[in-house]
Amino acid sequence: MQCPDAQEWRALYRAAVFNPDKREMAKRLADAEEAIVERMRQLFRETGADAQCEREALDDALYTLTATRVAHEHRTTAA
Repeated sequence: MQCPDAQEWRALYRAAVFNPDKREMAKRLADAEEAIVERMRQLFRETGADAQCEREALDDALYTLTATRVAHEHRTTAA
């Protein structure tokens, strides 16, 4: 079972990436990035396979959010 902190960042991540309302995109991206960075801080000193697996998921999610932000900004300035 995932701890609540892991569930929180994942929910915010999904809301940002799969958000159909482009007007809310920037806020959702910022909220998800903030939750991910906070969770990274919480896991900084933890060891074990579960912590390592979640750190990798956090890295992947942050990369995806960055790419999503760039694409959103490109669409916004191109329109």
